[in-house]
Amino acid sequence: MRPTTHSSTADLDAALPAQRARPTHRPPTGDDPSLRAAYRLCRRITRVHDPGIYVLIQLMPTVLRRAGWALWAAATVLDDLADQRDAERAERVARVEMWTHALQCDLAAGTSRDPVRHALVDTVLRWGLDLSSLRGALNSTRDDTCGRHFADWAEWRVWCGEGLVPWVDQLRHLFEQAGAPMTLRLDRQQDYKRFIDGAQLTDILTDLSADLAQGDLLLPQEALDSFPGAEDDLRQGSWSPATAALVRELTTLARQWVTRPAMTRGMHPGAATVLDTAACLMRAQLDAVEGAGPSVLERVPRPSLAVRTRILAPARIRSKLAWSLTPLTVPGPRRPAVTVSGLSPEAESTTLRPPPPHRDGARPPQIAAHRMPAHVAVIMDGNGRWAERRGLPRPEGHRAGTAAAREMVYGALEIGLRHLTLYAFSTENWKRDTKEINAILEAMRRDLDEGPIRDLDVRQRWLGRPDKLPDELVQALMCAERRTRNRTGLTLTVCINYGGRSEITRAAAALAQAAQAGDIDPHLIGEDDFARHLPYPDMPDVDLLWRTGDEQRTSNFLPWHTTYAELYFTPNYWPDVDRRDLWQAITEYSRRQRRHGGATIMDTVLEEALQLTEDPEAEPTEAETGT
Repeated sequence: MRPTTHSSTADLDAALPAQRARPTHRPPTGDDPSLRAAYRLCRRITRVHDPGIYVLIQLMPTVLRRAGWALWAAATVLDDLADQRDAERAERVARVEMWTHALQCDLAAGTSRDPVRHALVDTVLRWGLDLSSLRGALNSTRDDTCGRHFADWAEWRVWCGEGLVPWVDQLRHLFEQAGAPMTLRLDRQQDYKRFIDGAQLTDILTDLSADLAQGDLLLPQEALDSFPGAEDDLRQGSWSPATAALVRELTTLARQWVTRPAMTRGMHPGAATVLDTAACLMRAQLDAVEGAGPSVLERVPRPSLAVRTRILAPARIRSKLAWSLTPLTVPGPRRPAVTVSGLSPEAESTTLRPPPPHRDGARPPQIAAHRMPAHVAVIMDGNGRWAERRGLPRPEGHRAGTAAAREMVYGALEIGLRHLTLYAFSTENWKRDTKEINAILEAMRRDLDEGPIRDLDVRQRWLGRPDKLPDELVQALMCAERRTRNRTGLTLTVCINYGGRSEITRAAAALAQAAQAGDIDPHLIGEDDFARHLPYPDMPDVDLLWRTGDEQRTSNFLPWHTTYAELYFTPNYWPDVDRRDLWQAITEYSRRQRRHGGATIMDTVLEEALQLTEDPEAEPTEAETGT
């Protein structure tokens, strides 16, 4: 399912007349009539199936609209294939997989006989999109064929993130390519996630009648159980006090989630207008749902024409002004056809290469699975001192340290480590010389764009704050995270402009906001609640914290996650280490007995063995009696 504002096409035409002026920018389609027809079909599909989305695409710059239609038409076609109730589940799964496989072949060929895929292929090649990030969304659409059940809000949110976010991210990438990035501050990522949740919940409430007719109720059991009897009444199409209370509660919740004014602060005004208008349209839609009463179970409620006009008329003026003042990048000639094999898990695994072997042929040690750490965090210390000892400028040490970081990734993959976190740049590092700082940040950006890790089975993530960081680096970090989000090998988290106390402070602030909004009872807050408000709630605790450079302190690094970590300090400077040092650290970890405040199994066994060797008939000694 996709978020819509569900307005009729005729009403939208009246509320938002089409521009008669010739657009100043339009992606060239040449003299290919089939391509022009393909884009017209995508426009019509978007307009008919998702009129609210169509209106928002019309607020985008002209140069991006065709690409927007192509992306959303493709999402619509796939969604319809999964929802066709005239076929058995196996047949619907086969149709989705067949369409996805055909898209891969079409991308390799550079064209398609299917008009929607023809427009999508042209968009991908013209704008340089990477569709591999859509793999999770395509799999989610395939899985929708068997129906959905969510035990709680956490499961529901995972579904939202898998199915909707990748498509929205493709639109964000279009804005970046056009020179008007829809940049989201990292400290507003939680707002973005809630906004997406609100959009999906708005769509579900709007489509209640259609979904219930198909036997679907896409609400978490946690929400349904809060209103006894509401689930049975909904499935029977009966409007009851419990049903009314549930709908009222959920519309209030969705309205809170889509109201995120801070999310667009600092964003390009044109892109901000698109998101702000989406929020206004969804709030109007929620008002219509709440005002519909029992009829919400019979037909799709719609806000009035006057309400939509009041929202859309000023939005079109603002967006037109913003884009008229913005020099946009018009795509040049189409890129060559590409092989995009990352649209299925099996296909991507064949394109990712293994890490290069160690220069001396060293192989990782064999360590029992129960002795392996799940998460190793490394403070990469000693780059500057390494350079000074060699009479080199300190920035040279950081460049050499980049090679050592790659070695850690290679070694982690070879030994089977699941999580590796590297402390690359702390919030305290801004006190250093400007030239040294620039060298560090430039090395990071270059490695993201050109480094050999791109083609490994590594999911890349960034932990830290965007403040003060160059925009190019922030965009490169976010792009790497989007591009690798579906990889299942090593999870590599790089901490840049990171401070542990700041992370905890922001999590506490987010938790306080959740309590104030009524999302959580402050009297019942536990450690799990706090962890869910950290930037990456799924990050496991650190098992082994390793620091190089002959220093023995943790330096504000991952204080929440390292509470029970084993500490390992080595004297060598970071540029001198390679993957063998990581293996040695893991080997040392495997020899340690981890108690976590209790006795280990080995302690118990030894104690029992000692007791068995004692003579129960022997007289106690003076020491034993205390005399």
